[in-house]
Amino acid sequence: MTRLGYLLGLLLSVLGLTGCAGYKLGAGTTPKFATLFIAPVTTETLIPQARELVTTQIREAFIKDGRVTLVDSPAAADAVLRVSLTGYDRAVAVARQDDTGLARRFDVSLRASATLTDQRTQQVLFAKRPLTAKRGIFTDNGLVPAEYQGLPLLAEQLAAETIHAVLDTW
Repeated sequence: MTRLGYLLGLLLSVLGLTGCAGYKLGAGTTPKFATLFIAPVTTETLIPQARELVTTQIREAFIKDGRVTLVDSPAAADAVLRVSLTGYDRAVAVARQDDTGLARRFDVSLRASATLTDQRTQQVLFAKRPLTAKRGIFTDNGLVPAEYQGLPLLAEQLAAETIHAVLDTW
């Protein structure tokens, strides 16, 4: 009985390990291009220093992801990504307990659109794809400091949305 149990356990172990033989770490999708140029972000909104912050976060996210190599010019790239900030909104989410006319928490959203162009064929892979990042900010120490502290978090979330739009299956 113990020998049968031993053989059964060995058989299950071998079958279990062979099932994992084809597993690969990572996102699993291979992009249609190997090199990417990320143009500096443009903006239609009046958010101070948002362009530079969002551009940096997007570039760092692609470097960290590692599926494509970033290059310094459109001529050296297989594809070019252009992102434009299109809007910034804030909506009252929670009113203050002592004065319901004042907000304690705002839900803020940063909207953008992205266009990806294949430089080899000059084909637009997608145009003006909407991207949105949303966060809640608390205004206990004032609205301006809260928005200033929340902008890097919005930029990071927008960068994650951009990676998903560009590199994942579409």
